[in-house]
Amino acid sequence: MLCFSKVRVSRLRCKVDRLYDRVLYHSGAGVFGHRPTIADEYEIPEDIISKRYKNCRAQQLVNAYRTYGHLKATIDNVDYRNESRNIKELHYSRYGLDPEETVDTGLLYGYSGNNSIKSLVDELVKIYCGHISYEFTHLESEAEREWFAQRIESGVDPVENDRRIEILKELLHSQAWDKFLSIKYPTVKRYCGEGAESLLTFFSTLFRLTTSERIEQVILGMAHRGKLNVLSGLLQCPPVKIFHKFTGRPEFPDEANAACDISTHLSASIDIKVNDRHVRFSLLNNPSHLEAVNPVSMGKTRSKQLHLKEGQYSLDDSSRMGDKVLNVQVHGDAAFTGQGVNQETLMLSQAPHFNVGGSLHVVVNNQVGFTLPAYRGRSCRYVTDLAKCISAPVIHVNGDHPELVVKATNIAFEYQRKFRKDVFIDYNCFRRWGHNELDDPTFTNPRLYKLIHNRKSIPDVYVERLISEGVVNEEDVNNITSEYTKYLQSQYEAVNAYQPEVSYYQEQWSSMSTAPKAIETWDTGVDENLLKTIGQASVRIPSEFNIHPHLAKTHVKNRLSRISEGKDLDWATAEALAFGSLLMEGRNVRLSGEDVGRGTFSHRHAMLVDQETEAIHVPLNHMHEDQKGFLEVANSILSEEAVLGFEYGMAYDSPDNLCIWEAQFGDFYNGAQIIVDAFIASGESKWVRSNGLVMLLPHGYDGAASEHSSCRLERFLQLTDSPESAPDSEAACLHVANPTTPAQYFHLLRRQVVRNYRKPLIIVAPKLLLRLADAVSPLSDFAPRTHFQPVIGDGLADALKVKRVIFVSGKHYYELHKERVRARLEDVAIVRVEALAPFPLPELQMQLSKYKNATKFIWSQEEHRNMGAWSFMKPRFENLCGRKLVYAGRSEAPTPAVGASSLHRVEVEHVLKEPLYNLK
Repeated sequence: MLCFSKVRVSRLRCKVDRLYDRVLYHSGAGVFGHRPTIADEYEIPEDIISKRYKNCRAQQLVNAYRTYGHLKATIDNVDYRNESRNIKELHYSRYGLDPEETVDTGLLYGYSGNNSIKSLVDELVKIYCGHISYEFTHLESEAEREWFAQRIESGVDPVENDRRIEILKELLHSQAWDKFLSIKYPTVKRYCGEGAESLLTFFSTLFRLTTSERIEQVILGMAHRGKLNVLSGLLQCPPVKIFHKFTGRPEFPDEANAACDISTHLSASIDIKVNDRHVRFSLLNNPSHLEAVNPVSMGKTRSKQLHLKEGQYSLDDSSRMGDKVLNVQVHGDAAFTGQGVNQETLMLSQAPHFNVGGSLHVVVNNQVGFTLPAYRGRSCRYVTDLAKCISAPVIHVNGDHPELVVKATNIAFEYQRKFRKDVFIDYNCFRRWGHNELDDPTFTNPRLYKLIHNRKSIPDVYVERLISEGVVNEEDVNNITSEYTKYLQSQYEAVNAYQPEVSYYQEQWSSMSTAPKAIETWDTGVDENLLKTIGQASVRIPSEFNIHPHLAKTHVKNRLSRISEGKDLDWATAEALAFGSLLMEGRNVRLSGEDVGRGTFSHRHAMLVDQETEAIHVPLNHMHEDQKGFLEVANSILSEEAVLGFEYGMAYDSPDNLCIWEAQFGDFYNGAQIIVDAFIASGESKWVRSNGLVMLLPHGYDGAASEHSSCRLERFLQLTDSPESAPDSEAACLHVANPTTPAQYFHLLRRQVVRNYRKPLIIVAPKLLLRLADAVSPLSDFAPRTHFQPVIGDGLADALKVKRVIFVSGKHYYELHKERVRARLEDVAIVRVEALAPFPLPELQMQLSKYKNATKFIWSQEEHRNMGAWSFMKPRFENLCGRKLVYAGRSEAPTPAVGASSLHRVEVEHVLKEPLYNLK
């Protein structure tokens, strides 16, 4: 593994200090996971400038076609709205030009000599106003604008007859596939490719381009439309597997014990061979929230780039993100314009620590979303207008013309490779039937579907063209269709004999397994001397680094004194020790979220900023010159859904690394509820894809009102599949913990990667406990043969005197304990439930066995009764522990917390007094 303390620095000790005068805040040269890119200087050649000056009025006309030509183009292959294409900006008279006036045609790239304005216009119309058109003049970079103009005007994209026949086969196979399914499975929703068959031309062209560019992997996120056509036609998914799924059978072996998913959510990972080179194409599982897979695909792409040490993870300055791994996203039109996750995802495209070297986007523009016509489905002209917010170019292409789809793919790919930015293809097609073939689209869109039903299919249009040009004959066409149909029939007849293959826990996951049907304890302790070294290194700064004076006094000095004097350690130190120990073991750690470098509560300071130069220093990446693992501190954009999806994608691909997403406040995760529901909680059950992502959700009732108090713990507990009437196991779909000590937090983080299985971990993270004097841990609690304790018993109470046992989770323990000590209550024991899911039955039974004389068992919580852990704990405690559990806490409420300090104080008094005094 590379050492980013050495980027542009030959030796750590002697030269690391020189790095910082060249680093601007968030530019990150020398920071693991981000290196600034410097755009190449571009100057338009003098002869071109001179030519444009001499022909300035004609140049205005050329610029008009480059800017507005798409408005005149015939990119809509249904042309439902029949819009006027009389674009005033394209009239030569507007620029004082006469049609017979002579002009230098060298104003267009690839042209030379003098000709009339009329001839120039003819060429401009041919280039910009046909069945393919472009939007690129909004690009901020002159280099990009000029490149695009030159590529369009002088670029030649010939399609040889051999390739045309291949395209024809793809289209006919897609059409035969859809017809076969409509006959064999007429009542199954299949989201067919009819009306979008030339989408396969995009994929087959992409296959060829990636092999020529030495790309090793393509990570693909794709929605439903035409997905089965791509899977069966190009991604080598055996049709029998899909037919097997259509019969209602599971896609995994019985041993997987999977809930499974619908056929259009299937994934694939296959090596595509073109021109004697292989490229791995990985199509991700997607949920029915169509666009939610996009940030996940980017996260997986970034993880592959980390593994291959390319771009910003490379020591080679010439290496660029995307050299070896390409991200491709295929969108639905209505979903792309309507779902906010797309804006969030696009805003990650060039952000530090999220950049994947530009994604190649295709929007499958099929005129209507479910029943909603396009003109009512957005407030912009094109489905791709969102691309303009990140200065990305758009290529509009008419799907009736597969060879222009080839050209669009060529240009988009070449742009992405040169500039490593996002680029969009607006693929205009239509939907032959209703949304899922089972509904009637004429109910809501009669005129549109009258046009669609009266027109020929895309394959039939292309067949007629190739026959007319003598490339193929009718017999060739019939043979292609009949042979493929026979193949499908043979696959159909093999359904009953088909056995699903094992497609999980392979490659980098081969050392992993499913979680056991038991509760396990893992030794996660670390040698104390090593921890001391890590602790000291976690606040070590270069001699010339200008640290903030307050941090020098508090953060640095306090940590060093705690370690050197053997004092108990606080929360931030415990986290640094967990991170550092994993880094020393060769594992990478990624911490992502809003303001995570400093920490929302100014406690972490994993990333220090020079007060004069704004250089960034991450001390844990400079512990040792030969360290193998590194910490990536990814301060994110103000996004939850896309960023959480991105981190899920990172963890989806990285079982050996620790991936953490921290919410700014716990409740802020709710903007990412789709990712939690569709991926984190259910992904393993649906797709047998384990994931070890950690979510840190700051939680605690401190008088901060509704939106800054609760992480909505109840929602995560409701999502778990923890049984109410049987012992739980590590196989629970979510692991949920509410730790009360720094050591407990330390062990939770290490346990995530020490175990040989992966489960999403929800940590109800503290706010007040970050600096609470009582919430500290001695170094011995981190030592070898120590581990996370699902339940912490009461070390103060005399068990024989105890009449009431109060069970509590999280920060609330300290308030109850303080009041108990103040009031000298000897008949009360307080037991901390640190792990909520899996439900810690053995540990709870052990605690209950201590208190022979106890007659009342109380669950006390800060949260309202209809929130928090009460609804989860009560049935499990009573069914499995055999004791009646009594509630103590706030009453039911519609909001997590009150917004007036006086009301908050009343509630605090109530939640303390009720379990300690009132419930006797």
